Amino acid sequence: MTEAVPVWHNVAAHRFEAVVDGYLSLCEYEIVEDRMIFMHTLVPPELRGRGIAEKLVRAALADARAAGRKVVPACSYVAKFIARHQEYQDLVA
Repeated sequence: MTEAVPVWHNVAAHRFEAVVDGYLSLCEYEIVEDRMIFMHTLVPPELRGRGIAEKLVRAALADARAAGRKVVPACSYVAKFIARHQEYQDLVA
């Protein structure tokens, strides 16, 4: 069973966030013109292997698509995620 993890968009901090068991996980980005550049994805060691990074990245990519932005996966996790998921490859700048 997949864990329900609420993800929210912290617009002021330019990141998507999730708090699980008191630990903050995040996916940071920058906006440059019409592009969303993914800089860093961080999940604390205590939470790894629970699919939290995937939930953060899916939410961030959905936001980019909804806003009509292309993405630049500077973060290695985001780059690997997009490579493995064909449905997001059209977003890559």
